[in-house]
Amino acid sequence: MEIKIAVKNLNAFYGKNKVLKNVSIDIPQNKVLAIIGPSGCGKSTFLRCLNRMHEVVGGTVQGSIMLDGEDITRKDPVLVRRRLGMIFQKPNPFPTMSIFDNVAAGLKYNGKTDKKETAEIVEKSLKQAALWDEVKDSLEQSGINLSGGQQQRLCIARTLAIQPEVILMDEPASALDPISTTKIEDLIFELKKNYTIVIVTHNMQQASRVSDFTAFLYMGELIEYDATKKIFTSPELKQTEDYVRGRFG
Repeated sequence: MEIKIAVKNLNAFYGKNKVLKNVSIDIPQNKVLAIIGPSGCGKSTFLRCLNRMHEVVGGTVQGSIMLDGEDITRKDPVLVRRRLGMIFQKPNPFPTMSIFDNVAAGLKYNGKTDKKETAEIVEKSLKQAALWDEVKDSLEQSGINLSGGQQQRLCIARTLAIQPEVILMDEPASALDPISTTKIEDLIFELKKNYTIVIVTHNMQQASRVSDFTAFLYMGELIEYDATKKIFTSPELKQTEDYVRGRFG
């Protein structure tokens, strides 16, 4: 199994507060990794470390994050974020932009100006995000006129347009209704054919449905990491079993 990201002895700090403690984990290519754990255990911080956003909010990092053998903690953060796209908990389409311009925003930022090529990438990205059929006749309308679930898929399309290698999702369906959540989960199954996906979720059922591997974080430490089926049916540690059974957290 090919490893896309190898995290070694990752420590993350906010000032003197250590929020991730010596986390080491190998993330396989074209698989879905679910990060689970109670609130405040470091799940979102872990995601932000992967695409260098932790530094933006004043944090510091120790350890290595190897993406295809390159330590991205030593790379230009802007270049890193082109390779690791981020989907946030709350859909965040650009409110002053049309659906089309929302998807094309990253392309323009990265210097793509050819209108035909841009239009082709926008269409492809919306199709990949399972949104094209719903918006193809209203591309000039504002993105904020869409439903919550459609807005989240629009944000996914915006991320896909810059052709990342890894997609990071921070509770992407927690603010959505059940029907929209199902669409996002179905989309994850499709996307992993071409992308490596890391998803943070509080929803144990969602983690068991969408992921191939699951990592359980608690108090900033990686407690257990294994195939999702094993984590949810026969974990090695009682602490993991107690969490996935809902006995704490």
